[in-house]
Amino acid sequence: MRRAIMISIAGNSEAAFDDSVLSHMERNVYRRKKNSSVLYSYESADELLFELRMRSRIIEESRALDQSGVTFAGFRDSRCNEDYWERDDLGGFRLISGKSPSEAISDIFTNGQFYTFECATAVTIILYKSILDMMGAEKFDSLFSNLILYDWHQHRNLRIKTERSRSEAVAADIVYFENPDFLPSAPWWRGENAIKLEGGLYYGHGAGIQTEDTIIGVLNRTRTPGSTTPAFLSDRLTRPDFAYLYKLQTDAGSRGGRGRRIVAKIGSIVYVS
Repeated sequence: MRRAIMISIAGNSEAAFDDSVLSHMERNVYRRKKNSSVLYSYESADELLFELRMRSRIIEESRALDQSGVTFAGFRDSRCNEDYWERDDLGGFRLISGKSPSEAISDIFTNGQFYTFECATAVTIILYKSILDMMGAEKFDSLFSNLILYDWHQHRNLRIKTERSRSEAVAADIVYFENPDFLPSAPWWRGENAIKLEGGLYYGHGAGIQTEDTIIGVLNRTRTPGSTTPAFLSDRLTRPDFAYLYKLQTDAGSRGGRGRRIVAKIGSIVYVS
């Protein structure tokens, strides 16, 4: 029996997407979604392409942050570059008034030696940088003013969705390694937020780019003595709201007269340039 195609474009589940325009990673994500038992719906081929391109940026910026020189610490010991950020009493970073959000986010990747933070903050930084890559500095600055970097704190234009469906995780999704019996003296090791890469690897700030078993091993070394409950990869799956971000980009692009892609349909094949 023919398997249903589980990607719908503009309400048409029979529409085929020309995946020759995709990178190897993007093509893998597209095919995983197409062959899933879950229906993924997109208003256009352009919206689907935006998600795949942004997933590429999330992977690239995860690797870039890992190489940037930033270090890991809990909120009490966090540090930031005071040229761009003001550290608050909770250990979060507030963008200094008058500073460019795009320059401040980029500074973390170029001057990482000035920054120390924990894993949830690292994930949001990667998402902001990936959005900046997709939209450009002008749009990013207009959409993401008054930034605060603290844990999972989200700017109103960064929408994140979380569900219990780890089986659907693909590259650039955010997963959570849980450590139920973490040492009370080291609460920052209660778990590890990590970005799924390719080849069975994950990026978790503090653990680095590692396999699932290695990250679990790192967490197990921070358990309460005598604990019989090891760390594990939970079912929690988090990803940005790609459809919302796509609308932000296209709205900004239409106002500025830029940012639109050409979409053509020949038969059942959708071509994007």
